[in-house]
Amino acid sequence: MKVLVTGAAGFIGAHLSRRLLAEGCTVTGIDCFSDYYPRWIKERNIAPLLRSKRFRLIDKDLNDLPLPGILREHGAVYHLAAQAGVRASWGRSFSVYVKNNIQASQSLLEAAKGLPLKKFIYASSSSVYGLTPDIPMTEKSPLLPLSPYGVSKLAAEQLCFLYHECYGTPTIALRFFTVYGPGQRPDMAFHKFFKAILEGTPITVYGDGRQTRDFTFVDDIVEANLAALTRGRTGQVYNIGGGHRETLRNLIPLFEEISGRPVLIERAEPQKGDVLHTAAKLDKARRELGFKPRTALREGLEREWDWIRSLYASRRERRPAPRLSKGKHS
Repeated sequence: MKVLVTGAAGFIGAHLSRRLLAEGCTVTGIDCFSDYYPRWIKERNIAPLLRSKRFRLIDKDLNDLPLPGILREHGAVYHLAAQAGVRASWGRSFSVYVKNNIQASQSLLEAAKGLPLKKFIYASSSSVYGLTPDIPMTEKSPLLPLSPYGVSKLAAEQLCFLYHECYGTPTIALRFFTVYGPGQRPDMAFHKFFKAILEGTPITVYGDGRQTRDFTFVDDIVEANLAALTRGRTGQVYNIGGGHRETLRNLIPLFEEISGRPVLIERAEPQKGDVLHTAAKLDKARRELGFKPRTALREGLEREWDWIRSLYASRRERRPAPRLSKGKHS
């Protein structure tokens, strides 16, 4: 099958694209390499893909592409491209979220309308739940997003539902819960924490550290995406979590064990848009997708720590040696 993956150079998109290639698919990746985080990290993510003859990269904004012609060549779509970041989505920045998360999704769905796609799989987020009173969160829980980012993800999810109901587009939405692992974006907590530990600088803990998250390793996210392609029911939404609900304060000793280094902590006020708790009820994904998260939290964190060390070691190697000023001697 020929598959289109948007956001293919990103954290989850690169992992998914590699797996699709391993499964024998031909993959077209779209990524605009936005300036939300350094381009060199995405280039490192995508380098192995570019070595495959079955992978093609389109380095452009979804909003600027002739999408109907591109989609006609493909049998399935994974729509992962989005402007990320809860804390960055307030104020004037929201226009970027409207353009990249809502408008781009609508353009892609409009282009998919009437095509014989097997599936159109949208990467949604646990952020759509926000202040829902339900813990764990079910697919039928009230949706009360607490950030403009969460609002934009929910809007795109609703667009998927509309195009399925009105035009028969075979959409599925997967609500990811706090994804981590090698390739993680530098704005995400575990990446920031491990980088700080590596550099011997403090990690920032917002609030009292008692907030909890359902952590999901990226390989388990990929498995859920593959299962959605073959087993998912169109028009449906599925929670995809890792079954690892932990408080940040309980993870600090684990970071120290894995890194073999002390963790320095700097306290900060709670941030607007950050919910206190997330936890996914996975019954529907287990029953319909056969989804079962397999990666233990410690194993996943060890793999991310190894990747962080490799990432920043390679960055140091790429930096040119400093030039000597005139009149100075080494």
